[in-house]
Amino acid sequence: MRIAVAGGTGTVGGHVVAALAEAGHEPVVLSRAGGVDLVTGRGLAAALDGVEAVVDAANVTTLSRKKAEAFFTAETTHLLEAGARAGVRHHVLLSIVGIDRVPFGYYQGKVVQENLVEAGNVPWTVLRATQFHEFAAQTVRTLPPGPVAVVPRARVQPIAAREVAEALAELAVGGPRGRVPDLAGPREEYLPEMVRALLRHRGDRRAVLALPVPGSAGRAMREGGQLPVGSGPRGSQTYASWLAEQPK
Repeated sequence: MRIAVAGGTGTVGGHVVAALAEAGHEPVVLSRAGGVDLVTGRGLAAALDGVEAVVDAANVTTLSRKKAEAFFTAETTHLLEAGARAGVRHHVLLSIVGIDRVPFGYYQGKVVQENLVEAGNVPWTVLRATQFHEFAAQTVRTLPPGPVAVVPRARVQPIAAREVAEALAELAVGGPRGRVPDLAGPREEYLPEMVRALLRHRGDRRAVLALPVPGSAGRAMREGGQLPVGSGPRGSQTYASWLAEQPK
């Protein structure tokens, strides 16, 4: 089965490509390096020739609602329109648990994206997953230099990106299922503690200061707005187990 992966060189997308290839399918990576620009639609028609399903794991790094909405509107619209013309039979979208409960600008962009997929002409599946184990490292990269790491207070239930990718690959080869149950990690974690463990793993002795993010978004983070609601599939690898595998 020929399956296109938007964001196929990213944290999750790279694992999706590997999982599809291991299962005997033909993954097609949609990337600028391969001549495809998701924001403008350039190269999509040729790339989707013969493709039966699309997995959208594309991402943009921003906290701005305006930028997130612009990116996800453009890339999703182009993917859906080009997919419909190419005869794509299944569009699988990776989304995020809690985007309708935590009013971050980026999350609001993901809400717009979900709405576009649901209203589109290509049969679809949407999988919301919790933050990845890599979330702690992403948080560290945003910290200013200094002796103290200031980290937002947040309850999360992180999952290995590889396990999310395997779920997406499995969904892609099946039929459209609409919104499927949320996928989360095996246990709840506290983001400041995740960052502290990561720093210690790297030999970084900085103190970690947990501070509340102001406003409704911060309150939702502290009160579990990013946690899964109800029953659903759970990953098996804990954050501690994942961290032990990472280079120091």
